[in-house]
Amino acid sequence: MIQAFLLSIAQLTDRRIISLILKILLITLILMAIFGVGTYFLLDWLLSLTTWEDAGLAAAAAATIITALAVIFLFRVVAIFVLNIFSDDIVDAVEARHYPARAELAKPPGYRLGVRMGLASVGRAVGYNILALPVYIALLITGIGAPIAFFTVNAILIGRDLQDMVAARHLHDAEQAGKSWQIGKVTRFGLGLITALLLAVPFVNFLAPIIGAAMATHLVHRNQQIRLQESN
Repeated sequence: MIQAFLLSIAQLTDRRIISLILKILLITLILMAIFGVGTYFLLDWLLSLTTWEDAGLAAAAAATIITALAVIFLFRVVAIFVLNIFSDDIVDAVEARHYPARAELAKPPGYRLGVRMGLASVGRAVGYNILALPVYIALLITGIGAPIAFFTVNAILIGRDLQDMVAARHLHDAEQAGKSWQIGKVTRFGLGLITALLLAVPFVNFLAPIIGAAMATHLVHRNQQIRLQESN
């Protein structure tokens, strides 16, 4: 795990990775901006139906607060969704540098599958976190219980997403990939936890999806190498 993390950090200077970081960051910010603008116009319309004075100013203030909260709490969901769209480019860059033989055998899953996997990831993230919301609220009184529960749930989800986006290049089926290219529950949880923690750190969170995808690539391929050695 540590070696995979260090190798992933080292490859952040790769021109292909830098280009992808900027692309993912730009699209993520555009999506969040669209959300903010859409929220403003919706609130402005709703407030215009009332007798509220300065409805436009109130709508702008409320939209700013809502968007800021969305950036804090939904950045992980949006970033992973965008990452799925460009996941093949990231994994290909890591494979080309560290696992060239595997890179030659890989078949790019395409953007359509990436979008499908991204939407599935968003659905799982929203669904499971909503289900866990009562637990989060109940644990607020403990001070630390709610964050632990939150990171635990999201580590499990992110670990699975990252594993599947690597395997999809080689099995071309996300469901089959999850069954045949598993890297072990503990390893997968550790991968997801590191990525989830990085996503919670301001500024570093812009790099977190890239680091997570690169780590997943190393962990998946090294797991495959171990399996091949054991079978021989």
